[in-house]
Amino acid sequence: MNNLIGKSVTMSVKEIMEDGFLLEKDGATVRMKKGNTSRLDLTPGEEILVFLYVDYDHELTATTTIPKVQVGHYGFGTVTEVRKDLGIFMDIGIEKDIVISMDDMPALSHLWPKKGDRLMLALRVDDKERIWGVLGSETEYKTIAHAAKQEMFNQNVSGTVYKLLKVGSFVYTDNGYIGFIHESERTSEPRLGEYLKARVIAVKPDGSLNLSLRGRVHEVLSDDAEMILTYLRSVGGEMGFGDKSNPDAIRGKFGISKAQFKRALGTLMKAGKVTQQAGLITKLTEEDSD
Repeated sequence: MNNLIGKSVTMSVKEIMEDGFLLEKDGATVRMKKGNTSRLDLTPGEEILVFLYVDYDHELTATTTIPKVQVGHYGFGTVTEVRKDLGIFMDIGIEKDIVISMDDMPALSHLWPKKGDRLMLALRVDDKERIWGVLGSETEYKTIAHAAKQEMFNQNVSGTVYKLLKVGSFVYTDNGYIGFIHESERTSEPRLGEYLKARVIAVKPDGSLNLSLRGRVHEVLSDDAEMILTYLRSVGGEMGFGDKSNPDAIRGKFGISKAQFKRALGTLMKAGKVTQQAGLITKLTEEDSD
């Protein structure tokens, strides 16, 4: 029976006890507490599908709750506790949390998952019959992933970080795509298991995505650019200040240097917010700039 720990198996009800049931398979028996099943009407001889695990009392037990996460089967679990001296505790849907060893965590502790994060894992049983979690590798994610179409370009996606590299982070999106965030497209390095929102900046030939955590240009306008836009709105959408204007006049009106002014103008033009023609800056309408 020990070779079935961490797996689902069909067993027969041998005996009804005061606190639960005694199940049997091939002459071996396992206890199942009443709290581990909603089937309190079980009868002797009836066959049921159960999941076997070692409980907090270190006893082999059964439950009719069948988790997706099993030995040889990957599924998602939720982080319930982080122990720097042991590892990550995961809820896979049964009474007992499963631990992913600290040896499988990133070298930098601030990149470890936090409570509430999600990770893909399977189970393994060591020679002491202890159940451990095994992180899903890139192979497992690619097995369940879909190929994205070009229509995904510039779309917003959400997903979970599942692999960390120095050059970037891999993400499995909610809609089943594999995404990669290059380090240049991050404002900070996300942690393993972190749920984040990103923007698709490329759809690669293999159907995977290049993602960015940086906002679109019009979403990250500098304070200087926002100030210029505000001024344009206040004067009806046009102004005589441009990149050829006198530096003192620019500083007198906006309180910034000419170099800062030109950078802000460049940002606004790239974002499609303004145009410059013959030294006249014109604010585009919201419809034109979208």
